[in-house]
Amino acid sequence: MKIIDVAEFYTDQGGGVKTYINQKLQAGARMGQEIVIVAPGKQRGEEQRYGGRVIWVPGPPLPVDPRYYILWREKEVHRILDREKPDVVEGSSPWTGGWFAGRWKGDAVKSFIFHQDPVAVYPQTFLDKLFRYDRIDRLFGFYWGYLRRLSRRFDATIVSGDWLEERLRSFRIQNPVAVPFGIDKDFFSPNRRDPELRKQLLEELGLPEDATLFAGISRHHPEKRLGTVVKGFEIAAKQKPMGLLLFGDGPFRAIVKRQAKGIPHLKLKGFTSNRDELANILASSDYFVHGSAAETFGLVVAEAICSGLPVVVPNIGGASDMAHPDYAETYAPGDEKDLSKALLNIVDRNRQDLVNACQHTGEPSIGTMDDHFRRLFAVYQELVDEKRKVKH
Repeated sequence: MKIIDVAEFYTDQGGGVKTYINQKLQAGARMGQEIVIVAPGKQRGEEQRYGGRVIWVPGPPLPVDPRYYILWREKEVHRILDREKPDVVEGSSPWTGGWFAGRWKGDAVKSFIFHQDPVAVYPQTFLDKLFRYDRIDRLFGFYWGYLRRLSRRFDATIVSGDWLEERLRSFRIQNPVAVPFGIDKDFFSPNRRDPELRKQLLEELGLPEDATLFAGISRHHPEKRLGTVVKGFEIAAKQKPMGLLLFGDGPFRAIVKRQAKGIPHLKLKGFTSNRDELANILASSDYFVHGSAAETFGLVVAEAICSGLPVVVPNIGGASDMAHPDYAETYAPGDEKDLSKALLNIVDRNRQDLVNACQHTGEPSIGTMDDHFRRLFAVYQELVDEKRKVKH
């Protein structure tokens, strides 16, 4: 198959979207699929990349983040699609990327990629002290109506988990299909655990070897609720000796630094590009804590579980979907007191039993990115075959 991704937020300086698309290019080359990315850039061009191709459509810089460019030349996108004659067209965002792909008149299978839940990211994050989540969903019914109208231009809506498929189905989004993400399970492994590294990390936090070491990885953004993580840890750490290492960076760095200032045995480690170091520290910690209730999959939570770490996560969202009670404690999103109780509860449990459950219950339930792309390409092949049957 030839698969074209109209990728509004693909840029060389990007983060998660860039990583995912580059993985898709590589997987397509390995699995015999032709992957073409159509993305906005500084100037028109085409290049070979990771066994596939990228076609750049010129557009102006995005004012709020000049690393990105605006996809705004719909006719040019349609000319590219007409010329390339794909079997599958993906709309990778609910904005111009989705509408440009959806409005194209070609007869390819059309796939709407739903990898972020904006209602969970923003309204539910900011308004959950005032309203129940179902009430917030109703208040933002206009947005779900917008997504319904857009999704009806597609044959399927691809999501990253069964729970999210059910959520979108409840809002009558067009044909949601779960294709779970995965991680590199050879890279994130409990075999990396190093008692000497753990001892050094605790010393760095001013703690003895018999204290408990928590780790967290998170972008500094409101949806990640790092203020809850910091305050919940502060409350729990007054009752039992524990330390917390938080990795990550982002636009709300100054706010997170202010929230963490003066809290004993807590250190903001910032962003690290050394993934080996990060994987070693993750496996050498004792538990993992996460704040976001808006994850569609919960990538860092999956990496922690596969590293052998029991987890403390919110009780809704993609992170919660992985939180089996045999190796996890959950808490109400945004509630630092409830989080502190969850931290103390998990420390009181037998850690080795929790670690064993991570390895025997958690890790087998999490796939790899190759599993994800094999499933994705199989879904597309089924849709292409169905369309051809109808056509003939």
